[in-house]
Amino acid sequence: MSNNRKNILVAIRGGIAGEEAFRLACGIAKGTKGKIYALYVIEVKQELPLDAEIDPAKGEEILRRMEALGKEEKCHMEGEYLQARRAGPAIVQEAINRASELVVLGIPYQRNHGQFSLGETAIYVMKNAQCPVILWREQASVAATIREH
Repeated sequence: MSNNRKNILVAIRGGIAGEEAFRLACGIAKGTKGKIYALYVIEVKQELPLDAEIDPAKGEEILRRMEALGKEEKCHMEGEYLQARRAGPAIVQEAINRASELVVLGIPYQRNHGQFSLGETAIYVMKNAQCPVILWREQASVAATIREH
């Protein structure tokens, strides 16, 4: 993979996986003076209009945390949240709109019916993104410990 990624979109939803994915993106961007776009997608239920007023507090809080991490990691970042029906298509479209050269996703370790699952969003982005995609999956033992408490 080329080290020359200048526009990196990091799709975040909070948690350890998102923070680690953001740190990874910062590390990639540092050498190229690249820019990180942190994106939080608020998924709007089908029964609501897409432009329904939904409290953005969680997204704003997560983006503030990413701004703090960006300062800590000394990387240039911009963050925003948007509303969409599904996160996957919104992430892919935002990567296109921003001419992103890389998408980084942090995914929690999750099990569906006893089997590890990437989840719908990660699969959609990997199938449809027009640029390389890096998945950062949280450590299985960390996820289990957090869910037990």
